[in-house]
Amino acid sequence: MSTSRTATIDGVELHLAHPDELPFVWVGQPELKTQLLAAWMQVHPEDVPLNPRLLGKPGVGKTTLAYAAARELGREVYLFQATMDTRPEDLIVQPVVAEGGRIRYVASSIVTAMIRGGAVVLDEGNRMAEKSWASLAPLLDRRRYVESIVAGIKIPAHPDFRFCVTMNEDASTFDLPEYIHSRLTPQILIEFPTRDEERRILETNLPFADDALLDYLADFLQRAHAAGEPFTVRDGINLGRYALKLGSTGVGDARALSARLVLGEDAAPYLED
Repeated sequence: MSTSRTATIDGVELHLAHPDELPFVWVGQPELKTQLLAAWMQVHPEDVPLNPRLLGKPGVGKTTLAYAAARELGREVYLFQATMDTRPEDLIVQPVVAEGGRIRYVASSIVTAMIRGGAVVLDEGNRMAEKSWASLAPLLDRRRYVESIVAGIKIPAHPDFRFCVTMNEDASTFDLPEYIHSRLTPQILIEFPTRDEERRILETNLPFADDALLDYLADFLQRAHAAGEPFTVRDGINLGRYALKLGSTGVGDARALSARLVLGEDAAPYLED
């Protein structure tokens, strides 16, 4: 794969983004990674990969799952954070003024992944308006291209390009239009892990924590899950990190204080006595 950070499409030079290099490791629930990899598979030369939608509460590991699966395939991985203000040009190509007043065209992380045969994870896609989704419609079906109005070019996707979107169950700002909804399939639901899986995730992310703290965090999360609270393993990791910092200063009952300061008083009923 070329190391060049520019590409020329129909005579227009595009400056490309850099891939994301992150220490993400998917722990537990191997069937979810299998489902995602199957969606990206091509079973025939005329087949095209699907564009899975990863759905779940914030902090359950949607982005981690997508990143880990793409790295397992040997792909460069690009993350794009969607917001209410995301515009079509943000998703595709933006013009910027360079030296001497020249216009320089900068490819988004999505377009960079398309050109280089990488994988892109569109995070929190349900925060994005229909106008922006419409600009991606031809990319998400058998056409597999986008058009840049500002650069006046059509950009085809490399055969190795893969796409997925994450969506938070409780953070949908816009409803997906049906023509986009049908392009984002399959829907892979990521639920809370089991206690053993959650304990392994905590240990992977807090290798410097002792067993007592890891068990405390795992039990806390399981009690919260059983009560229908939205606390996730990401909350547990943050709780553990702060508890270790508080404990190093000599603060008493650092775990309970950390839970209250990180998660608020709603965490109190699930703390050990």
